[in-house]
Amino acid sequence: MKPEFPMTLRAIPALLVLALAACSSAPPPPVVTDTTTPAQRMAAVDKTAGVDDTELSVQPLRDTQVDDLRDSAKRKREAGDLPGAAATLDQALALVAEDPGVLQERAEVALLQADWKGAETYAKRAVDLGSKTGPVCRRHWATIEQARLARGEKENAASAKAQIEGCTVPGIKRY
Repeated sequence: MKPEFPMTLRAIPALLVLALAACSSAPPPPVVTDTTTPAQRMAAVDKTAGVDDTELSVQPLRDTQVDDLRDSAKRKREAGDLPGAAATLDQALALVAEDPGVLQERAEVALLQADWKGAETYAKRAVDLGSKTGPVCRRHWATIEQARLARGEKENAASAKAQIEGCTVPGIKRY
């Protein structure tokens, strides 16, 4: 004669199956990986900032020591020595901490180094201190836009992109 199990004991395996099924969840959404390289982001900044030959572009007087540092940083950047370019621009910023041009160059090196937060920080300081119109202004906002896109902040990037249009002022028509 077979032993009989009480009804409650027979229900335990079914309850265990139900409990395990409740623990499972839907698979996580696929992770979207941004494959845009820092160089491609920099190219987008270059493209956005384009210069219109009818547009007024004001350039401040420069300190020769700072100009030498900027030239050195540019050569290092072109040679692929991004840490060296960053260090040289940091030296220039130690001399002229509120120069929007140097800040923008430092932001661009940070962008190329995939230092998204640094790129945005330098570019924001440049916006606060620099011209509110022209190609340099567009360059600041394009850098901020690219840094935000790289961090996955699409809404904030759209806000920066909207600022770019405000930097463009119709040029003087020459006859």
